[in-house]
Amino acid sequence: MTLYSWFVFFLAVQIIHFLGTWKLYQAAGRKSWEAAIPVYNSIVLMKIIGRPTWWTILLFIPIINLIMFPVVWVETLRTFGKKSTLDTILGLFTLGFYIYVVNYTQKLDYNKDRKLTPENKAADTVSSLLFAIIVATLVHTYVVQPYTIPTSSLEKSLLIGDFLFVSKLNYGPRVPMTTVALPMVHDSIPLTKTKSYLSWPQLPYFRLPAIQKINRCDIVVFNWPVDTVHYFFEPKGRPGVIKPIDKKSNYVKRCVGIPGDSLSIKDGYVFINGKKLVLPERAKPQYSYAVALDGKTPIDFETIFKELDITDPAGFRTEKRDTLYLGALTEAGAERFKHTPGVTAVIRKVDTGDNNDIFPHINKWNQDNMGPIYIPQAGKTVALTNESLPFYKEIITNYEGNTLELQGSKFIINGKPATTYTFKQNYYWMMGDNRHNSEDSRYWGYVPEDHIVGKPVFIWMSWDTNGKGINKVRWSRVFTTVDGEGQPHSYFKYFLILLAIYFVGDFIWKKRRENKA
Repeated sequence: MTLYSWFVFFLAVQIIHFLGTWKLYQAAGRKSWEAAIPVYNSIVLMKIIGRPTWWTILLFIPIINLIMFPVVWVETLRTFGKKSTLDTILGLFTLGFYIYVVNYTQKLDYNKDRKLTPENKAADTVSSLLFAIIVATLVHTYVVQPYTIPTSSLEKSLLIGDFLFVSKLNYGPRVPMTTVALPMVHDSIPLTKTKSYLSWPQLPYFRLPAIQKINRCDIVVFNWPVDTVHYFFEPKGRPGVIKPIDKKSNYVKRCVGIPGDSLSIKDGYVFINGKKLVLPERAKPQYSYAVALDGKTPIDFETIFKELDITDPAGFRTEKRDTLYLGALTEAGAERFKHTPGVTAVIRKVDTGDNNDIFPHINKWNQDNMGPIYIPQAGKTVALTNESLPFYKEIITNYEGNTLELQGSKFIINGKPATTYTFKQNYYWMMGDNRHNSEDSRYWGYVPEDHIVGKPVFIWMSWDTNGKGINKVRWSRVFTTVDGEGQPHSYFKYFLILLAIYFVGDFIWKKRRENKA
C-alpha cells in the first residue's frame, strides 16, 4: 500500500470507530466529537475504560496492536456493564462490531469505578499471559530475535546448530510491513503448512534509527530476496506465491560488498575496488580441494578430519582411491594435508567455465571468477544500456516498484523514456565463507536495504548433531560473541557465577527480612 492508501485506510478506521462509540463517549461524560479525533480519541478512550494512557502507543505498533484491539474491545464492553462470557465472545468474534449493538440499542450504564483487577484465577492467568505475549512480541520485533544456523555456509564462524540472538538495534529496527500476522512466528504456523499472515494490508518500508551502518565483513541476517513459497498449495506442483518482504526466509551471510563498491571475484578471492578483501581473524573461508595420494603410505584420515574439524562431505570418486575430494577445507587445513606423508599434491578447485546460474545470468561468469560488479548506492545514477540492464532490471521492477518496458532500443520506465536510473535505496553483496557450498549473492544478486533483518551478536547455545545420531552441546561455543577480536571465548562460566551470587544473595536477603519480622 502507498502512503495515500494508508491515509485513506486510517481515516476509514477512525470513521468506523466514531460511528460505533460516540454514544459511549457521551455516556462517560465526554463530548461525542472526541470520538472522531484520530489518536486523541484513543487517549480519551483509555481514560474512559480506566487504563493507562500509554496503552495508546501499543494500539499503533504493528503486530502488537492485533493483540491490543481485542483487549480494548472487551475492556470497553465491561466498562459499560457487558461482563458476561457471551458479551466477551460476541465482542471478539464480531471483531469489535458488537460494540455497535451496545452503542445504539442498549441502555448505557457507565461504570467509572469498576474493579480493574481480574475477578478470578482464570481471568488473572489470561491477563498475565496477554501481557507476557505483548512484551515478548515487542522484544522479538524491535530488539532481539532468536535464530538457528541451518546450513554450513558460514562454517568455522557459525556452525550448524548454533542458536543466536540477532540484534535489531544495530542496523535499526524495521517496522513490520506485514500488519496482520501471528506474533513471534515467521511465514507459517508451526507444524502446519498454513500461512501465518495476511498479505494485505502492507505498510510502507520504514526503519528506526540505527546504532551502526553495515560494514564490510559484518555477518548479517536478511530476508532472502528471491524467496517464494510453494508448500501453501495443494496438490503439489502448483505454482508458489511471492511473499511479503518481511515474511521471506531468513538467511545469514557475510557482507563483502557495501553500497558504492566495485566487487570482483578472482580465483575464488573477493576484491573490493581493486584490492583483495581482508577478512577478520574469526573468518575462515573454505574451498573445495583435491588431495592426491601416492597410494602406498597409510594415512589416518579419521584423526586428521577430527583435528581439522572437517564437516562437509569428502570421499574418493574412483576405485583407485588415489585422490581424496574435500567439499570444504580452510587454507590452514590445506597446508596440514600438504605436510602429511603420503600426500603428493593439494589442489584447490577453481571454476573456469561459464555458468548461466551465476548472476546476472548472462552465461559469462562462474562462482570463482566474476565481475567487476557495481553495488548500487541510494541516490547514485547509472546509465541504462542493453549490457547494464541484466544487473539492474530486478532492482527497477521488483525491489523499487517501477514499470519497465523495452520499445526497440529504448527503455520506458513508468511510461516515460529513460536513459539512466537513480537508485532509491542501498544494496549489499552477501556471501558465505564456505565458498563452494553457499547459495548467496553470486547466484541471485543484490540484497536490498529493506530486506535487512539484523546483526547476529551472541551464541547462547550450540548443539552438535554431527550427522551420526550423537547429539552433544558444544560447551566452548555457549555464551560466545559472534564478532570481536581474537578467537571466540565462552562467558558461560561467568554467567553461572553471577547466577549463583544472585541466588545466594536473594536467600540471605529473605532470611534477614524474616529475622527482622
